[in-house]
This record gives sequence, C-alpha cells and structure tokens, in this order.
Amino acid sequence: MFSPYYAWARKRQGGAADPDNFCALNVALYGKGGKRWTMTERGRSHVSRNAQHYQIGPSSLHWDGQALTIDIDEINVPVPMRVRGRVTVRPEGLCHFVTPLDNEGLHRWGPIAPCSRVEVAMDNPKFNWRGHAYMDSNEGDEPVENGFQDWDWARAEMANGDTSVVYDVRPQKGPGRVVAQRFSPDGRYTPFTPPSRHQLPASGWLLSRGMCSESRQAPEVISTLEDTPFYVRSLLRTQLLGESVTAVHESLDIPRLVSLPVRFMLPWRMPRRA
Repeated sequence: MFSPYYAWARKRQGGAADPDNFCALNVALYGKGGKRWTMTERGRSHVSRNAQHYQIGPSSLHWDGQALTIDIDEINVPVPMRVRGRVTVRPEGLCHFVTPLDNEGLHRWGPIAPCSRVEVAMDNPKFNWRGHAYMDSNEGDEPVENGFQDWDWARAEMANGDTSVVYDVRPQKGPGRVVAQRFSPDGRYTPFTPPSRHQLPASGWLLSRGMCSESRQAPEVISTLEDTPFYVRSLLRTQLLGESVTAVHESLDIPRLVSLPVRFMLPWRMPRRA
C-alpha cells in the first residue's frame, strides 16, 4: 500500500503491475535500546512462497499449523544498522471474521489471530520479550486511494484476554463507516456500539487523528511511536466497554500518502532491491 515503486509501475503500465514484484517486511522496534525501522522492498527474483513459507530476501515467515515464525535479517534505514532476530506468534485461536471497509465492498479487513501470544528474541539489537500479539489482514480490488480519504484504527487488549478493535473509516464515496468488534481467544467475535469519537491532539506533522472513549474526556496520548507526513502510530489510554485500556492507535491520511512530495520522500525509508 505504501510502496511508491508499485504506484509508479501502475502508472507506467496503465494501472496494472505485478504485486509480487513489490514485497517488503516492515519491522518497527521501539524501546530503551533505541528505535529500529526496516522496510526494504524486494523484486520478484528475491521472493518465493508457498502455503507454509514466504521468503522475502534474507527474511522469511513460516507457518507450521501452530505458530508463525518470522526470521528477520534486515538493515535499518536511513542509518544502516543490522536488525536480526526471530519473532514467534502463537495464535490462541484463528478467526474467520471479514468485513467490507468501504461502501462498495472493494476493500476488506479481517483479523486472522486477534488474540495471540508473541515471543521476540532479537540478536541485534539484543533483547527478548513476551506478551500479547495481534495479526490481521487488509485486501482490496483497487488502489487504496480510490477507496478512502482517511481512517483511524485501534486495538486494545481487554482484562479477560479478549481484543477489541475499532476501525473508523472515511470512504471516498458514501457515508463514513465504523467497525467495532470484540474478539475472543477462541475465535468468536461480537459487535459493539462504539462510544463517542474524540479529537486527539494533532501529530507533529499536523495529521488529524481521533479515537472513541466512554469518558467525557478525550483519550490520553501516552506516546507517539511513528510520526510521518501521512501516518501516525500512537499508544493511547481510553475507556472502552467499561474498562480503562491501553490501545495501539493508527491514523492514515491517504491524500497525503499519494501526494507527489511524499512519493519522493518514501524511498528514504523504503529502499528497493530489484
């Protein structure tokens, strides 16, 4: 979705381009050891896959029926530093929920394993971590800029181990859509009515962002993890389904994403190996 190379290829080829020629493993690490970011895009000659294995350059993902093992061997950008280690995601249950995000059914979202456990064992930078994890999937039959203006997305782990997700979308056509679902570890899911939306402080790049809360006060921004001209990722504290929760929150401004200045800035954070 973020690839400027894919966008340029579609333009050159009249809207058609091979997505398997534009693949990347995005790794974002935050913590006391410093931030690491990798998103090196690789062409078809560096990519192979089957039902259980997906190879992207020196990194790979492998599913054995019980766990997804992600072996990472990448280079941080823009300052070159090795990022190497293993992430193992163990779903507590698989989920079959899928819903349209737009009003025409051309874009779909669904969590694959919304309640999972993760084991992170990094060699460089050196650290280990275990905790709650989440996996989902987005797909579309057209470029994302054809379907949407912007969206806010958030997920939060509930006290009993469930995961609640709010997807607040402004499509290009028709009214806005809000998807609010609570997912159980066994794969079951239940819709809920999201509380009122609150405006959050604008990001450093003046990106607008919002989040729902049962409190009369706006959710608290604990920290901003990524702050870019078109995308911001944050940790929030909010009230949801009768609980005070910490949520991972993301906002995306799609007209900014597809703007010419951003397209030319992205290769600094997303180099390509053809």
